[in-house]
Amino acid sequence: MTRIALSRIASVFASRTVAALVFVGVTLGVLALPDHPDALSPGAFLRLPLEVPAVLAVLLVVRGRLNRLLAAGLTLLIGIMLFLKLADIGTQAAFQRPFNPYLDIKMLTDGWNIASGSLGITVAFLVLLAAALLLALVLALYFKAIRRLAPSSRPGPGRTVLAAGLIFGCGLLMTFGSPFPGTMPVTANAGRYLADRIALAIASARDLQVFEQQLAADEKSATQFPRHDDLFSAVTGRDVILVFIESYGRSAVEDPRYAPVTGPRLATMENELGAAGFHTASRWITSPTVGGLSWLAHGTFLSGLQVDSQARYDRLMASRRPSLNRLFAGAGWETVAVMPAITMDWPEAAYYGYDRIFAANNLGYRGKPFNWITMPDQYTLSAFQRLVRDRQGRKPVMAEIALISSHAPWTPVASMIDWDSVGDGTVFDAQATSGDPPAVVWSDPERVRRQYIQTIEYSLQALSSYIARYGDDAVFLVIGDHQPAAIVTGPDASRAVPFSVISRDMTLVNRFLADGFDAGMAPKSASEQPMSSLYDRLIHLLR
Repeated sequence: MTRIALSRIASVFASRTVAALVFVGVTLGVLALPDHPDALSPGAFLRLPLEVPAVLAVLLVVRGRLNRLLAAGLTLLIGIMLFLKLADIGTQAAFQRPFNPYLDIKMLTDGWNIASGSLGITVAFLVLLAAALLLALVLALYFKAIRRLAPSSRPGPGRTVLAAGLIFGCGLLMTFGSPFPGTMPVTANAGRYLADRIALAIASARDLQVFEQQLAADEKSATQFPRHDDLFSAVTGRDVILVFIESYGRSAVEDPRYAPVTGPRLATMENELGAAGFHTASRWITSPTVGGLSWLAHGTFLSGLQVDSQARYDRLMASRRPSLNRLFAGAGWETVAVMPAITMDWPEAAYYGYDRIFAANNLGYRGKPFNWITMPDQYTLSAFQRLVRDRQGRKPVMAEIALISSHAPWTPVASMIDWDSVGDGTVFDAQATSGDPPAVVWSDPERVRRQYIQTIEYSLQALSSYIARYGDDAVFLVIGDHQPAAIVTGPDASRAVPFSVISRDMTLVNRFLADGFDAGMAPKSASEQPMSSLYDRLIHLLR
């Protein structure tokens, strides 16, 4: 009997020991997990969150229904904190900002679209399923561990003393810190972390209210979209072509890692355009986003409002704020969108008011995609020329074009061919199937950076060649949509992007130079202006 009793006691002790280890390990791991990718290191977990011993003390003496409630509540909190911190790591790596639970939930769909486009639907689904199952398993074990720590009957003096000792020790550590210099730091940040996240959500909700009021004022002052025949008189009769270059930011021009590639390319571009009779002026413009969400930059540029969140963008799309596209349409231009990245329904297009939309499925591309990139930039520009500018008897065009060859994952890297050979795009098949897949490229950060700047160089080369060959008397507005992810720029990089005006009309270019622009394709002044300011500036300078 004694041997059986000792065996049972040992079994119970071992079981509760394992439960305690699971509880401490998971809680400590989640609370100590950094919320920024640059802070991820083994040393980041060498600290003692005081919440761990404090909660353990409570669990040692609480049983029954209260223990079940605590187990459910703590499991939920740990799950929320783990989700928030992993989301923080993702948004910091991609967009250089913390995850905003009020604004960013919709980005989960965008993340799935990118992942499935880069990895394939099957692989992306299996990765997502494995992650979900792993999370569910960890949280289930955590819940069971908390339940196992509960005393089976009224807690005895040993448990009570241990719990009191843990609470007393937490108080001393909170007041005086660790008594042993050089040991792991003592923290108590869980409450503040969650409170900050709640405060961020509240601030975002208030910010959206301010934006709503701004839009309401616009709607109150204008019952219909205006027609202004005198708008844009400086470019009357000419095509105005707005080109967004994906991930083309200030780092691509000035970062010592990329300047040796971009500098010569911009110089060659100036020479090529100059030989064709074009003049250029440029300046730095601050994008509302970084690392992705290009549509926020498009909405900001074309509305003149700071659209730095999905919530603001959604509200703008439902507003009557006139876009630049609509203003050009009202002044007599045909408005066209050339969007090779659009592969699904695009209800937001109704806000911009395009007369015609050319998305991925009606640009006539028959070649293979470059991973997520539906078609190379040279084909996009060739199709624009064929489908829009070569038409007989047309009106002047105000076109918005997105060049996407410089979008992640930056593999394979496209290269220029003879314009007369572009055809239906099947000539690009060999390029589209060349190079390593994204998983291989992204295993080497240096290679990611090297191929990133190669794609930027390609986009600039394609655009320069197009303008020199087909530009005629058109006016080109060329702008980067945003800086790339921090893996390319490093932390704390500027959010600025280059904005250039290209035209054969020197009188027009001089207007921009007098407004603070620098001559050439590379801005020289360090000053930056918000992208939202271009709306009013363009209306003024093109009048």
